[in-house]
Amino acid sequence: MKTHPTPDRRVILITGASSGFGHACARLLSEKGHRVFGTSRNASFEQEVKDRPFTLIPMDVRDQDSVDAGVAYILKQESRIDAVVNNAGFGIAGSVEDTSLEEICAQFETNFFGMLRVCRAVLPQMRSQGSGHIVNISSLAGLMGVPFQGAYSASKFAIEGLTEALRMEVKPFGIQVVLIEPGDFKTGFTKNRVKTKASQQSPVYAEKFQKALEIIEKEEQNGPSPDKLAVLVEKVITHPAPRLRYTAGGMLQRFAAVFKRIAPASLFERAIMITYRIN
Repeated sequence: MKTHPTPDRRVILITGASSGFGHACARLLSEKGHRVFGTSRNASFEQEVKDRPFTLIPMDVRDQDSVDAGVAYILKQESRIDAVVNNAGFGIAGSVEDTSLEEICAQFETNFFGMLRVCRAVLPQMRSQGSGHIVNISSLAGLMGVPFQGAYSASKFAIEGLTEALRMEVKPFGIQVVLIEPGDFKTGFTKNRVKTKASQQSPVYAEKFQKALEIIEKEEQNGPSPDKLAVLVEKVITHPAPRLRYTAGGMLQRFAAVFKRIAPASLFERAIMITYRIN
């Protein structure tokens, strides 16, 4: 039997909710009256967190058993899941040549396969309900390759492709799948970025890598608050028919995504190289 959420209360799962985008989304959606379950690798089912307006449960998106346990816990508590925000992720930095296969696999294990595990875990319930929203947090870096962020961009490009396909597959079941593509925001993402091992030892790309990374980090720290993204997420998960893509962030960064579609490839490439001072 198909059931539908009430307009003012949805059961929402948000991965990576201990800080940054995830925490901002969980806090706002809780304040709006929704039942929010945020996840963190460091949480526990037994520990009651009193300083948060939402429930924080343990989940490591790199581990299928952990994902299944988290989803089962929510269903035991609420018997439904109306929306999922796949936010868990991190970034690694370094040239492609200086990124080992082990490092890029670790990047994909969290950013891409983690998102996939969560989607597959919640879809049976959403199909049974005949409704649901899945919001995959991608990035503007998933629309354009960012120098010295190649592994991160690749993981987000992969999310873009899978989400496009998934959206079409599950729409007949009443499930809406959406991409949100943030630019640079001021979050803990900057300090949590991991430099590849070889990039810290090899002199080949060192100067250009450092210049580019300084620009990236400055833009992140001068970026808007993650609260702005939370407002967009709430709009998307309460919309009966959201569109596929929503960009978020500074106007110039959002325009870059449009510019890539309309400009000659050589012109766009040069503009990116100038921006990150690697020309």
